[in-house]
Amino acid sequence: MPDATGETRAATAPLAGLLVADFSRVLAGPYATMLLADLGAEVVKVESPDGDETRTWTPPTRGDVSTYYLAINRGKRSVALDLRDPADAELARELARRADVMIQNFKPGGLARYGLDYAAVRAGNPGIVYASISGFGPRAGAKVPGYDLMVQAISGLMSLTGDPEGPPYRSGISVFDVMAGNHAVIGILAALRHRDATGQGQEVEVNLLASALSGLVNHSSAYVAGGVVPYRMGNAHPSVFPYEPLPAADREIIIAAANDRQFRRLCEVLGVPEVADDPRFARNRDRTANRDQLRPILVERLATRGATEWFELLVDAGVPCGPINTIEGGFAMAEQFELEPVVQVGPGERALPMARHPITLSATPARYELPPPELDEYGAELRTWLAAPRPEPQEGPRG
Repeated sequence: MPDATGETRAATAPLAGLLVADFSRVLAGPYATMLLADLGAEVVKVESPDGDETRTWTPPTRGDVSTYYLAINRGKRSVALDLRDPADAELARELARRADVMIQNFKPGGLARYGLDYAAVRAGNPGIVYASISGFGPRAGAKVPGYDLMVQAISGLMSLTGDPEGPPYRSGISVFDVMAGNHAVIGILAALRHRDATGQGQEVEVNLLASALSGLVNHSSAYVAGGVVPYRMGNAHPSVFPYEPLPAADREIIIAAANDRQFRRLCEVLGVPEVADDPRFARNRDRTANRDQLRPILVERLATRGATEWFELLVDAGVPCGPINTIEGGFAMAEQFELEPVVQVGPGERALPMARHPITLSATPARYELPPPELDEYGAELRTWLAAPRPEPQEGPRG
């Protein structure tokens, strides 16, 4: 697909040639479409005239732009359309007719009045993969607005987070928005695979509560399969010990000796190999049941060295452990591990440092061509393209 300079996006981009109509906003949908853009898809971000609300979620900022908005909108082209305006609504419908994928997170049924619900879009574009993200699904939960904090509370996650004697806490990030965004990408790719085989598109439905209950994994299984309602344990793990922060001489260190072999190595490095043979601690189930007896033994030995020294010794012995970093420290360790965590997105003066795409592909790596767009930055070009007769074969705009 040629751009304004006549250049063509590399054919090695795994999703090259795929046009995504992005009618989503805030986090789950934009995160999903950014991941698709990184993999080569052409993403058109449709915004209201006021723009995606994360543009105003400050501080912090880079210049005068919200870093929240920047985090999840690279690789896209923005067009501002007022769906209440008949002409703009028709342009939106034309975009949906041309798209391979449409993703939206309006309240369930909210796009029907504009002819942009799945049934209407499918009538004009049978091959469309139409992804809907909601808080609580399209049926009885449709009337409930979906925000990550609400889902953290409703799903039970907050009941698991915080000190056992204190109040429940939210996670430090919108964990279920991110999870739902990932689930949406998985569903979209599965539906595209089905389309490759059959020529038919389909609707992909993702909701935050379902993503949450799936993402609670062992805690969900404890209740569904074991009849146990998990409870708040602070930083402790209900089924594994040691698997939590423990104090060293200067600060805490995470130790995650999750099997018997790792625990034996831990004891050897700490200079108490006999503890691994103690019948109270020999197996994980014993260590978990007797954690109050084992913890003081570990803490006494850890107090003899600092966390950094223990980290080096334990990692060399194959014991999972790590310091408790700030975000700055997390990026620093990723650099230390040669993970190249920061990429430069966009050309020249507009180049923006961003966290890299999380997946490494050996033959078709992620691409970082476009910085997050200004509101309606590509509006004129996109309106001209959508108003023109549909090209054959279908091609999206390049800017």
